[in-house]
Amino acid sequence: MTSEQHLAPFRMPDRLFAELAAGGGSATAVAFLERAERARRLLLLRTLLGHLDALPTPLTPVAEAWRVLKEAAEESPEPVERLLLAPATGGWLSHMLRRVHGTATGPPMWAEAGHLCALALSASLQAGTAAALDVPLTSGRLPLPGLGMARLPGAREGLAVGRATTAGGELTVTGPGRTTGSVRMTCRPVTQRADAEGDTWLPLRTLTHTGPDGTAPVTVVLEDLDPYRDLDDHLPPARLDEEEAQEWQRLFGEAARILARPGIPGPGRVDPAMIRAIVPFGRTAVSPPPPPFVQVSASSGDSFGGMLIVRPASALALAETLVHELQHSKLAALLHLFPLLEDDRDERYYAPWRTDPRHLTGLLHGAYAFTGVAGFWRDRLAGAQGGEAVERAAYFFALRRLQSRLAVRTLLTSGRLTVQGRALVSGLARTLDGWLREPVPHAALTRARTAAALHRTEWRLRNVAPPSPGHEGPRFRPDRTSWPDVRTHAFATRPAAPHTADEYLAAGDATAALARYAGQLAADPAEPHALAGWIVARAALDPGRETRRMLARPELLQPLPSG
Repeated sequence: MTSEQHLAPFRMPDRLFAELAAGGGSATAVAFLERAERARRLLLLRTLLGHLDALPTPLTPVAEAWRVLKEAAEESPEPVERLLLAPATGGWLSHMLRRVHGTATGPPMWAEAGHLCALALSASLQAGTAAALDVPLTSGRLPLPGLGMARLPGAREGLAVGRATTAGGELTVTGPGRTTGSVRMTCRPVTQRADAEGDTWLPLRTLTHTGPDGTAPVTVVLEDLDPYRDLDDHLPPARLDEEEAQEWQRLFGEAARILARPGIPGPGRVDPAMIRAIVPFGRTAVSPPPPPFVQVSASSGDSFGGMLIVRPASALALAETLVHELQHSKLAALLHLFPLLEDDRDERYYAPWRTDPRHLTGLLHGAYAFTGVAGFWRDRLAGAQGGEAVERAAYFFALRRLQSRLAVRTLLTSGRLTVQGRALVSGLARTLDGWLREPVPHAALTRARTAAALHRTEWRLRNVAPPSPGHEGPRFRPDRTSWPDVRTHAFATRPAAPHTADEYLAAGDATAALARYAGQLAADPAEPHALAGWIVARAALDPGRETRRMLARPELLQPLPSG
């Protein structure tokens, strides 16, 4: 590893771009993106070191920490490369550059810059070199990226400066005590498991999966300690309890088996080895029970191969989310290599999987991610056994291919794609157009089309204002707020005994649904959820010009927003 600049151009082979443009990407294509991310991180690191050289600090100067890191890389390159490519390292680099430019906040700058010392210590421990560095401690805690976290019992609360030394794989940390004097701990982080009481050393948690052919196990970090595991904010550790960690392992193992489908790499097919880290979000214990689908997941372009996920109860939902978030990572890496679009950042575009208007970059990310998700469900449909499994897979395949193609059409007609961007989006269009010609069971296809129409109709009712004198083109309601999309998952299966208006519509009984929506609208004629259902149910019964106009511009049926 080196920070010296290399002037050789970084060129992506056309065949790899074509694979990624189709929405998929072989292991070779993903490895190329990872090499590109490595080069980018070295450039960011070089830039950051230049800014930190003059930063006043009570810690070891950054030049000395960098020397320790380079010495470890020369002795043992592979573990240091893993540190450099870890998602949290990318998060730290970008966060620090935002701090330098005043667009992010956090603990004192010297303490965040001191994370370089923690990286150097981790590298030194894994390489077996010797080092002595002054490091930041937070209530006696010292996170060591890629290894875990050291804790000093009886240490002073809050931010303090400690001393950490390494020699032959052994770590010793000394820091100020809670009352007077100093406290000290010693451990061997590379080989040591958690101590009996868990007081001084917490090792990094990992998820493992061994393929059906008995190949070497895949290991993915389950990151609950690193302060830069979030999308941007500095976070304290949130250690999972043992039962929760075991539940993550069970779900990940099952999800990896779901994804282990033989065949040519394509959209929706993910090798778990491509994933670098999963950050569990929102819970540290198994109680309360999670929902069967993923409520929240996210990723950052700064953290290639990393993803933040609220654990679901279903391995199928986790597998789908792994596909979704890795798609975001691949596209973010492509955006670091190519200018794909000219985005004015104006949030005015309809994204079929969101309840709010999006800018073009967000729409492109969604189109790429959900093309992968459509491919995931296409594979599930091909291998489904049993009525309900076929019905669910067919529904989500039909829904996501339709929604993704709509977003792709918006992108292609925006006039803002670059040459590379048009090539990428055209590749997605070819994939989706091929899938749209594939047969899907009629009932599932009908529910998918209905759910897509309901989402778009309700989106316009809640976001788009009716026209008014003096305004040309669509404008957004000043009173718009976030709203729950309860229909996308509810329409996945046909209700056996419908009761509500939505259930009757999902069951294919538009007449009964229309009557019930009309009853709801009698009390509030402009209520968006019921009004969207009424419009779509009426369109199903009378697909004429008037109802097509209502579907296209449903906001014409609502009064002007106040204010």
